[in-house]
Amino acid sequence: MDKARKLFIAGNWKMNKTVAEALDLVKTLKRDLADVREVDIAVCPPFTALHPVGQLLDNTNIKVGGQDMYWDKFGAFTGEVNAAMLKDVLCAYVIIGHSERRQFFGETNETVNKKTKAALAARLKPIVCVGEMLAERESNRTEAVVTDQVLNSLAGLKPEELLEVTVAYEPVWAIGTGKTATAQQAQEVHALIRRLLAQLSDAKTAARIRIQYGGSVKPSNARELMGQPDVDGALVGGASLQARDFVEMIQNVRN
Repeated sequence: MDKARKLFIAGNWKMNKTVAEALDLVKTLKRDLADVREVDIAVCPPFTALHPVGQLLDNTNIKVGGQDMYWDKFGAFTGEVNAAMLKDVLCAYVIIGHSERRQFFGETNETVNKKTKAALAARLKPIVCVGEMLAERESNRTEAVVTDQVLNSLAGLKPEELLEVTVAYEPVWAIGTGKTATAQQAQEVHALIRRLLAQLSDAKTAARIRIQYGGSVKPSNARELMGQPDVDGALVGGASLQARDFVEMIQNVRN
């Protein structure tokens, strides 16, 4: 698949997989994806599995990411982990502002912005998530919601910092529902996001930033979605929990 930007597919495992289950999965991925160079690959296990998974995948073509982090370097924040802790267990990426964090745990554009800046300061690559709820799409507010999230979640970042960020567009109505935005719907919002990134920096910088799509991505629809000019990969939920599906998806888009 001829793209100006290298595709990036990341698996977000959410609250799934014990350590033993996680290791079984990544052993298969490590074996079956060993020769893939055309696509950047990452897996984001739950915190309990990060260390063993990071050790198993160290010095391979599959990187590891956390699912969230806190912005302070240390302190009395029970239940939180910071960027240094993620780096310590060999994370290269961290998901920030996932819709489930926004919807269920009070994440805001302001906290996403703080976490993104803290990740970048620690040389972690943030995957910053944006996306509208079903009611917002049905009331034609997609553009307003996504614009607000992008501009405020990434406010104050320098162009060279933005180049380290991946933006993930995840329409909330398509996450775990079996519904998927059409390729055209995804492309329309991805093009909007790229225009917004140009506002935050410049057109040249925006053209280099990767924008993933997330929301019921599976092997059967991945190629069409990622064939769109501004769709540069996927943040994959359910299909990343099965080695066969995740491998097939990556193989389907690698050329």
